[in-house]
Amino acid sequence: QVPLVESGGGFVQAGGSLRLSCAASNIFGISVMGWYRQAPGKQREFVATITGGGTANYGDFVTGRFTISRDNTKNTVFLQMNSLKPEDTAVYYCNVAQEPGTYGGDGVYYTGPSRDYWGQGTQVTVST
Repeated sequence: QVPLVESGGGFVQAGGSLRLSCAASNIFGISVMGWYRQAPGKQREFVATITGGGTANYGDFVTGRFTISRDNTKNTVFLQMNSLKPEDTAVYYCNVAQEPGTYGGDGVYYTGPSRDYWGQGTQVTVST
């Protein structure tokens, strides 16, 4: 079973919106969930992360356009993207992390080694 399943990417015109979802299966004690993106010819860059308690961090380029959220009961993270620009075109990757000695958003106390998982990526294309 694929541990992370992403959905919600697609094609949208500039100024439009998309909502990405990423569901984690059989991964417990997740401390941080987040999104990264990679445009053609560029390095993967940080978009946003959110802790189990709901503390969010965003990349500088987000400028209030994106909102990350999380459903701990379903181990799912969302990225609501508004006011999309052509430069937001990229493959968006979900990432989740487990850290030893921490409680995940699901309330599970994780004692294993540090681990992180990546989704398969979902394409977001924004046209002019």
